[in-house]
Amino acid sequence: MQIYLDYSANTPPRSEVIKTMQDVLAQQWGNPSSLHQWGQRAAIVLERARMQVARLINAPAESIIFTSGGTEADNLAVMGVAQAYKKPQHIIISSVEHSAIAQPVAWLEQWGWQVTRLPVDSLGMVNPGDLKAALQANTVLVSVIYGQSEVGTLQPIDELGQIAREQGVLFHTDAVQVAGRLSIDVQQLPVDLLSISSHKIYGPMGSGALYIRPDVELVPLISGGGQESRLRSGTQAVPLIAGFGMAAELAAVQMLKETPRLIRLRDRMFDQLADTPN
Repeated sequence: MQIYLDYSANTPPRSEVIKTMQDVLAQQWGNPSSLHQWGQRAAIVLERARMQVARLINAPAESIIFTSGGTEADNLAVMGVAQAYKKPQHIIISSVEHSAIAQPVAWLEQWGWQVTRLPVDSLGMVNPGDLKAALQANTVLVSVIYGQSEVGTLQPIDELGQIAREQGVLFHTDAVQVAGRLSIDVQQLPVDLLSISSHKIYGPMGSGALYIRPDVELVPLISGGGQESRLRSGTQAVPLIAGFGMAAELAAVQMLKETPRLIRLRDRMFDQLADTPN
């Protein structure tokens, strides 16, 4: 018997998510930008999903920009901020970022941007004092991953974000591994940009979102029709987004009991491994 345990890489879509996507594919298949009834039916589905995802992190619906996944959301956060400046500035990231952050930042470095990579301790934790010391007059963005996918470290995002905010520096966090598992409230958390992904919360692959605080200005990476508030062009994948929305709604309801369940499963597995010879 095979047991799937790689949930930090991907989660199986819930049955409710699959049904939602099937219904949209069969009945609300119009282009949501079209003015006729088929398009408007799809637009209703799209905006309902936007509200569902927004509620997961207590955000205004209009602050949610749908993307193709967490990687695009991360790239939009970093490159969208960077392209707003005519000259290279300074960016701070942690040394344990996902490649979706580390690679675009390395690309910016080749173009003359200053980059500081904050070290972590033996538990993979960023020291807030190191962030304070790294801030410069030309620092425009700090990006620190919320939950590390390989070792599971949860960074002190509240404290790190507050340090950046006090200096007037934008703060982004990749919350792909945290959203839907732990409560996130962007009305309380000092973040300006936050990335989430559908397939980490029992939704479909190919859909993600970037939360953008209302007064933050980004330059879009993809030009065209400007379908996502002029920050992301391309006809939205409504079936995928609808599945994302349903997954977010279910996660918001089940989150409080999911964490204790996972703790029980973890402890049971560790106990059984400890009792297994060799």
